[in-house]
Amino acid sequence: MITNPISITASSALCSLGENPLEIWENYTINPQKHFATLETINNQETVVGRLCLASKKSLEVLKNSNSHYKNLDPTVLMALHSSRKAIEKAGWNPETNFGINIGSSRGATTLFEKYHQEFITTQKSSTLASPTTTLGNISSWVAHDLQSQGPQISHSITCSTALHAVLNGVAWLQSGICDYFLVGGSEAPLTPFTLAQIKALKVYSRQNNEEYPCRALDLDKKYNQMFLAEGAAVFCLEKGKKTNAMAHIIGIGYATEPLTHNISITSDAVCFQKSMQMALQNHEPKSVDAVVMHAPGTIKGDLSEYRALQKIFGENTLPFLTTNKWKIGHSFGASGALSLDFALMQLQHQKAIGVPFGTLKTQETPKNLKRILVNAVGFGGNAVSLLIEK
Repeated sequence: MITNPISITASSALCSLGENPLEIWENYTINPQKHFATLETINNQETVVGRLCLASKKSLEVLKNSNSHYKNLDPTVLMALHSSRKAIEKAGWNPETNFGINIGSSRGATTLFEKYHQEFITTQKSSTLASPTTTLGNISSWVAHDLQSQGPQISHSITCSTALHAVLNGVAWLQSGICDYFLVGGSEAPLTPFTLAQIKALKVYSRQNNEEYPCRALDLDKKYNQMFLAEGAAVFCLEKGKKTNAMAHIIGIGYATEPLTHNISITSDAVCFQKSMQMALQNHEPKSVDAVVMHAPGTIKGDLSEYRALQKIFGENTLPFLTTNKWKIGHSFGASGALSLDFALMQLQHQKAIGVPFGTLKTQETPKNLKRILVNAVGFGGNAVSLLIEK
């Protein structure tokens, strides 16, 4: 339970839609039916992916070459550095602010890990920097170094709910009184040959290369799994109390884990989501929620189980507005929850609900006003997180 509201005073994101908030919002709204997936040949197969835009790639290259220590960092770390710099600048933080950092990743340094592993397979030797540059602690430690933060540094992986678990951690530290400021989020660069091969082996990857939408996340009538992977990052500045400059306030948090029946499965009506949403809605009427940004990765079972969980919580005929951004930008694993939260913040800021352009939910009634949005994320094994934010 949140005893005092937590303010989100700044955010910054990188994804296929861009890196500038206005650019990202325009790509959500100017052409709401356009997806930003691209088709590439990887592992000798045509593969749908969500790449960063060219401008973002150039920004990361400039960052990489700005410091000799940064030239050996994985893209996950560079994306986190880039986003974190922008976020704390917006929030007006500095080293004297003494903020904590928790930025996680599901897979971590996939680019460098696969590079160094291939090097070892070929030569039976490893590069000197292989170990320090592929550890999960790379992200928050390098962000702390770059921003000269003296606060606590946390890196973690809880698969696809990693970023929202980082938010939970930040809220806990702030409510404890140990810190007054926390930087939280997620970063992921999973578009590497071995990582893509792993997900394709699960039979959940999009194969609809010639269709209008390679991923029909939230189409509850789709016949095939249509998830595709994407790279991206998003971070948020959290401050204790209700700040006047807040983009939004976190007024509810929820989390739950299901007993494992399979390494990747959740129950047909997502009991973990039911519990996490109930916890987040504690002391708040379900009917006060105007919209839900769903996890909805584009898999048949994943989308449907979360939808059924929502029906359990809100009622079959009284559901709030439901949406997801994964059909447009892809699934970025540990960063996906952060990009969903950024999507929710933008909708609150612009007072415009953005839906999906296909399926039965295409015709749902769009709310005229947005005050409260629930954001969901879940990882392998049913590690669910729900956040309730308020304008």
